Amino acid sequence: METKIAAHVRDIPRSGIRDFFEIVQSMKDVISLGIGEPDFDTPWHIREAAMFSLEKGRTGYSSNLGLPRLREAISTYVHRNFHVAYNPATEILVSVGVSEAIDIALRAILNPGDEVLYHEPCYVSYSPSVLLAHGVPVAVPVHEEDSFMLRAEDLEKRITPRSKALLINFPTNPTGATMPREALEAIADICRRHDLIVLSDEIYAELTYDGAGHVSIASLPGMRERTVFLHGLSKAWAMTGFRIGYACAPQPLIEAMMKIHQYAILCAAITGQDAAVEALENGADAVSHMRNEYELRRNFITGALNDMGLRCPVPRGAFYVFADIRPTGLTSRDFALRLLEEKKVAVVPGTAFGPDGEGFVRCSYATSLDQIKTAMQRMAEFVAGLERRAA
Repeated sequence: METKIAAHVRDIPRSGIRDFFEIVQSMKDVISLGIGEPDFDTPWHIREAAMFSLEKGRTGYSSNLGLPRLREAISTYVHRNFHVAYNPATEILVSVGVSEAIDIALRAILNPGDEVLYHEPCYVSYSPSVLLAHGVPVAVPVHEEDSFMLRAEDLEKRITPRSKALLINFPTNPTGATMPREALEAIADICRRHDLIVLSDEIYAELTYDGAGHVSIASLPGMRERTVFLHGLSKAWAMTGFRIGYACAPQPLIEAMMKIHQYAILCAAITGQDAAVEALENGADAVSHMRNEYELRRNFITGALNDMGLRCPVPRGAFYVFADIRPTGLTSRDFALRLLEEKKVAVVPGTAFGPDGEGFVRCSYATSLDQIKTAMQRMAEFVAGLERRAA
């Protein structure tokens, strides 16, 4: 059957994260700093809304676009928190997580050979998603010395006549990078001048620290009409298993995305949609509590990594740190495998997020502080052992 598989599917590598964690799952007593999933339970009032939904027998289909009440809640939430207004009847689509929204947005806009720019290191699905939509992924490297922000001059150098879209993710998985308003304005100026569509994945928008506010590129002048704003409930509300994401965009784009969603998925699960209404309308306190806990963990883990000689900029968002392991002389994969084998601590090799991630490992602090403290102690012992062997 190998010869029957479509070439553009056959040639896509499997997720580096999932391949690595198949090894992790074969071992016992491992402390995992790997998977980007909150360790908090979904807040009770949100789970209760899901249970009430089932008790009421709400188990059928919704509109392809999503429940009208949820789209109204999304419109209100996005306007209040991101300062962009969208018509809930025609400009919002509820998807099965943000991953589906990215997929159908790309499929809606790309013709074969169109180029999509994105910053790298980046979330593992971006380049494969472009390839699956018959587009051409074009990576724009970002660098530690720039706090992993996307520089306008680096973006502009890679634009060609085939460039159609820019895919961005701030705060970023895996680096935790954020973009201040002035940096985003420079990116927006390039997008307007080169007529680029922007797909802005803002799933971590609520998780910013040090009092830094989040700015959506869709809120900048001239950008709403060329931006697909992507957001969801998985991260900030600890609702990964509910699989509720959404896209906001001008009506023609949402209509095109809806056609693909309609034939491939039909609608997101109504139980999750009912829970999402409760989360958006009444979940602010729970989000604030979890964000404060993440900030405490971030402060500890970055201090511990820097103390052991693994330079680690303090991230301003998400719940990841991207630690520089180049002083050890090991590749990212070798570092992660040896740390796992010798100390039973799981981190993700930076190369899982693209070739530009070499020399780094991603550690997630979406796990308890006690677990993080134990993991950092083990990692410090591992790094010290490497130094002794090198001497």
